[in-house]
Amino acid sequence: MKKFIILLSLMVLASCKTSKIVTTSSNTSYEEPAKVGIQQLPLSSVDLEHKTRAYELGKRILNTCNTSKFKPFTPDEATQSIINNITLEKLSKTCNRYRQSYGDFKDLQLAEIYQDYDDSTTVFRYKALYTKEVANKELRVYMNNENKVSGIKSMDWETTFERKK
Repeated sequence: MKKFIILLSLMVLASCKTSKIVTTSSNTSYEEPAKVGIQQLPLSSVDLEHKTRAYELGKRILNTCNTSKFKPFTPDEATQSIINNITLEKLSKTCNRYRQSYGDFKDLQLAEIYQDYDDSTTVFRYKALYTKEVANKELRVYMNNENKVSGIKSMDWETTFERKK
């Protein structure tokens, strides 16, 4: 029985895939496996320009609740679907509910950054700060590989990150 368990364990270990270094006579290269799914990135590993852009565009959305004015996104800032879907009318409905429950919007605090390799987006996860501290809210800003907003979602803060778009 011991031999069977040891043999089975060795077979399981041997079947695990690992990345390999491919060496040729002229050069050495590293063959990295394709990345899939979502991976959390260190905050310091993302370019300041990308972080600043995500922050400013996310803040512009939530500031609409305080000012009742919204400067629409341009094609340089967002994908066409976002430009078509985010209107002052839609934002006003959401803002009315948020102001009653949470008060005025104060600021965004960057909490986490994730890379979604399945759809090539970077997800900036912010804690949205309001004057009433009755609940923690979250704003997710999805930036595509062209550094344009491809999605924005506001929800209750959860300690663990799950894909929601």
